[in-house]
Parts: sequence; structure tokens; C-alpha cells
Amino acid sequence: MDIITPDGSGEGRDGKRAFRAALGRYATGVTVVTTQTAKGPVGITANSFTSVSLDPPLVLWCPAKASARFTAFTEAGHYAIHVLAADQLDLCHRFARAGGDFAGLDPGATPEGLPLLPGCLARFDCAAHAVHDGGDHAILVGRVLRAFVRQGTPLLFWHGRYGDFLHRD
Repeated sequence: MDIITPDGSGEGRDGKRAFRAALGRYATGVTVVTTQTAKGPVGITANSFTSVSLDPPLVLWCPAKASARFTAFTEAGHYAIHVLAADQLDLCHRFARAGGDFAGLDPGATPEGLPLLPGCLARFDCAAHAVHDGGDHAILVGRVLRAFVRQGTPLLFWHGRYGDFLHRD
């Protein structure tokens, strides 16, 4: 097993690339987070999503500060987090790009006016609860107003690649 020191101190593999590679060994789901701004709808792909609390219902996700869409989300009063299904890799790629937009999509809207992406496995409609510093990312905590689910297989991200779930039970 390699020893990794993210700050470059000590012995073994070091640096940000090695640290990122180590983090890539943890499989995650894939989400697209959407919000509405004065200039129109905005969406961004994120795999840094997790539950925080059941009471009150809180979730978090972490956008990169370098993202052109960063301010749209840190200043948003509401956002919707869509958990992607295995057949939604196109949506993942669309909103991972800096110019990712809603062209050709016909999103619905939440009561708060947030754009909705059809066919997702789950959706969490959130009110902004807190924003915390997280180094080169921010930690956005949302209070879940509503959650929706459907059956299906999730889109997963592991070691820089996308795939789906293989049942072993």
C-alpha cells in the first residue's frame, strides 16, 4: 500500500494528484444540482453529496470554488439535487462541462421555480441552510423540503470512470 502525503511532507507518494487518486478509490453516486438565477436555470454535476441529518432533514454537497457556476449556488436560496440513474450519463456529462445548459431539455419546475430533470432515481428539493468554507470547495448544506424516489439502477463514479451497480446478494 502506498503512503500518500497530500501536503508533500514525509515519505512515499505525495502531492495533490496522488491524494486525488486515493480519493478516487471511494465509489460515489452522481448528482446534478440545479437552481434558478435571474439569468436562467443553472446545473452542475457533483459527486460530493451525502446526508447530514434526519431531524431536521439536511444534506450537503460541495461545489468547486473555481467553477463558473459557483456563485449561482452559494447565493441561491433553493436548489434541487438529482440523483442520476445509470442511463443518465449524458446528463452527467452535459452538466459537468462549464457550458452545460438546458438546451433541448424540457425541465419541469418545483414550487420554488427550480428546474427539474426527468428520470432521476431521487430528487431532493432544498432550501439553503448553510455555506461553509471547505478549502478549494464550499460545503453547502441544504434543508430538504421534499424528496422523491423511483426504482432503478444508480450511475456510479469510481477511479475516474462511470458505471452501474452489480448486485452481489
